[in-house]
Amino acid sequence: MNKQELLDAVAAKTGTTKAETTETLDALIGTIASAVTQGDAVQLIGFGSFSTGARAARIGPNPATGAEIQIPAAKTVKFTGGTAFKNAANGA
Repeated sequence: MNKQELLDAVAAKTGTTKAETTETLDALIGTIASAVTQGDAVQLIGFGSFSTGARAARIGPNPATGAEIQIPAAKTVKFTGGTAFKNAANGA
């Protein structure tokens, strides 16, 4: 399912227009992204948690030559599925 299909499904289920649904979904995604980039975790009970993590600097191989290269440290985005979401995905 892509974003447009998600918008269509939510609009049909809630009885709102696609424009209103698009505005709401964009606001939700923007708010989650803003909170996570500021270092806050966002927990949606029954769905999951969004947070940031850190990946340490390390040495790895250059895929083209095999030579060792320095890979810099980086921030990562993490999503951990909630229990209800995991159960639904596993058919329980």
